Amino acid sequence: MLNYDLTASMVLFHTDIAEIEHVLHLIRSSPLKIKVYLVDNSANNDLEKVKENWDVVYIYNNDNLGYGAGHNIAMKNAYDEAKYHLVINADIDFDPDVFKRSLDYMEANPDVGLLSPMIKHPNKQMLYYCRLLPTPFDLFARRFLPFFLKDIFKKKLDDYLLANKDYSKQMNIPNLPGCFMFARTSVLRQIDGFDENFFMYVEDIDLTRRIHKISKTIYNPEIVVVHSLARGSYNALKLTLYHIKSAIYYFNKWGWFFDDERVEINKKVNSSTN
Repeated sequence: MLNYDLTASMVLFHTDIAEIEHVLHLIRSSPLKIKVYLVDNSANNDLEKVKENWDVVYIYNNDNLGYGAGHNIAMKNAYDEAKYHLVINADIDFDPDVFKRSLDYMEANPDVGLLSPMIKHPNKQMLYYCRLLPTPFDLFARRFLPFFLKDIFKKKLDDYLLANKDYSKQMNIPNLPGCFMFARTSVLRQIDGFDENFFMYVEDIDLTRRIHKISKTIYNPEIVVVHSLARGSYNALKLTLYHIKSAIYYFNKWGWFFDDERVEINKKVNSSTN
């Protein structure tokens, strides 16, 4: 029985409580009936205070299971509770009406399995988060090429980011970010959620790609959120290694240089967004 308009999950790892409570405040400001799951991968269950102060389901794993695995715990509980599920980060800001607007859009467009908003930096600059399915060059070049070489390959990297497309229009995109993923629960159930072989990073590319194969995955610029964009893997060796490991797994799964499906999907994206 569907008892909620929407369920939402945040996966936490020593996350700042003020960030969590800010997002919870925004969620509670929505007129929708929303059930929130806080899935804690931290070493200590120090978020019991949040559970006491807010009407949330707090799941303490006593282990860092990974980003996708954490969300899957919430999703599997939520499949029978609401028609839609939101994967959301704690480090974002938004107007509370984004939930109602997202739900109304999904209700009006039953062929859409996943909705992603326009994402802006706190300085109001729009971030290029609509992307093609990556080649090995796309992922590794963006992370490891020195700046002077990035200038040389700027056109190729911009093509991957769809930087020359009209971001004021809706687009059906196979690679969308994980900070705010408004999904149809029936679709999440059909693809069995996140692939838990990704511990951290790239799991959002894999999830969107699998949803894109069976339904539309839409970027909607009329819905806007702000993301602080910490880019942890750029600053810590351990996180960089997680990123590399996830990228290797992704290409082992889908194909490194011979991925006909990637070529076909990217071709359709380019032809439809020109």
